[in-house]
Amino acid sequence: MGENSKIEWCDHTFNPWIGCQKVSPGCDNCYAEAMMDLRYKRVQWGPHGKRQRTAVQNWKKPIQWNAQAREFRKENGHRPRVFCASLADVFDNQVDPSWRDDLFALIRKCKKLDWLVLTKRPENIERMLPSDWHDGYSNVWLGTTTEDQTRFDFRWKRLKKVPAVIRFISYEPTLGPVRLPSNGFLPDWLISGGESGAGARALEAAMGSRCYRRLPSSWCFAVS
Repeated sequence: MGENSKIEWCDHTFNPWIGCQKVSPGCDNCYAEAMMDLRYKRVQWGPHGKRQRTAVQNWKKPIQWNAQAREFRKENGHRPRVFCASLADVFDNQVDPSWRDDLFALIRKCKKLDWLVLTKRPENIERMLPSDWHDGYSNVWLGTTTEDQTRFDFRWKRLKKVPAVIRFISYEPTLGPVRLPSNGFLPDWLISGGESGAGARALEAAMGSRCYRRLPSSWCFAVS
């Protein structure tokens, strides 16, 4: 559950545990549920499903990436980016708090990696952060998924209050138009894209384009 990633906006994915619960329309065609619950029967999704911590060997992979980070940066021109977690949500209420403590200890240890922590539960972030978070860890980017205006308004309002070196929005799947604020605090980074697989809902490219116009092009990362 830790691996080099095919996701365009990161270099590695790391899952400290597996399992989650649907919280909004963007979750309807959850690829993680389709893979880990419905296909492999590894975990049960939902409020009554148990989250499953990944193996010790998996937890060692970020340490390996951290050791290789200098060479990676020479070859790629940027620090290694780790998406955490693609098969779970770090700020899920159902997760054992000690697991989250272990994750942040690992993040502190792997300072040469940039950790992209994406959540659909930004309202939980502040109370679940470690006590030494202060103005944010220098190697942690915090993001939230906003598939439509309703979710953007609710989640961005909460995320922007949390100190972080980078705050980003994942506008995927693009289920409805999103208008960014005309003034005030804006996201540092924007990702947009659609769904894949059986039952994927159509992506209307114009919705993403309208959102991009509010941000410098260097802050936008479009995916299909």
